[in-house]
Amino acid sequence: MTEANARRVLVVDDHDLLREGVASVLASFSDLDLVGEAHSGEAAIEAVDRLDPHVVVMDLVMPGMGGIEAIRRLRAAHPTLGILALSSFSDGARVREAIEAGATGYLIKSVDAESLAQAVRSAAEGTATFSPEVTLALVGGLPSSSLSTLTSRELEIAELLASGMTNAQIAETLFLSVFTVKNHVSSILMKLGVRTRTEAAAMLLQRD
Repeated sequence: MTEANARRVLVVDDHDLLREGVASVLASFSDLDLVGEAHSGEAAIEAVDRLDPHVVVMDLVMPGMGGIEAIRRLRAAHPTLGILALSSFSDGARVREAIEAGATGYLIKSVDAESLAQAVRSAAEGTATFSPEVTLALVGGLPSSSLSTLTSRELEIAELLASGMTNAQIAETLFLSVFTVKNHVSSILMKLGVRTRTEAAAMLLQRD
C-alpha cells in the first residue's frame, strides 16, 4: 500500500529480470508508487505520456531508441520530470552525455535499495544524485584547484545550486536579482570547466 502523496515512478530497462528487480525494490517503499515499466526508449516515451510519473528510472543501453535519446526527448516534452539514469557504465563521456541530454541524476546498477529509493525521492524534487563512481568520473581530469577560483559569493551560490535550487530560488534566498544570479552561475560554470549546472553540483558534492 502506497501513501496518497507517493512519488509516481516508471522503470525502463530492456532486460526483464533487471527491470523487474528494480521495480520490485522501489515498490517495497510506501512513499514510492510504481506506476509502470517499459522495455525501450520508445515505450518509455509512450508510458510517460500515459502514466504521468514524477520520476523515470532509465537504463541507457537498449535496442532501438537508447536511453540517452529517450532522456533528451522526455526532457524536451516534460521539463519538470525527474529522470534518473541507472547504468552499468560510469565513464565520464557517457555520464556527461546523459546529463547534457537532461538526466537529473546518474546511478550505477550496484547501488543499494535505500540509496536508489532516496535518489528517486530527490529526482522527484529536482535534486541531482550521483553514485560515487559517477562523481569521480565527472570531476576526473579537472584541476583540483578549480573550486578555489570561485569568489566567496560564487561559492555561496554554488552551494545553493548544488542543493537543487533554481536561479529564482537562489535570488530570493540571497536577496539578489535573477539576472545577477544568472551571471554568477555562468561564471561558476566557466571557472569549473563544466557545461551544466548538474556537473557543477557534482563537483560541490565531491568536495563535501
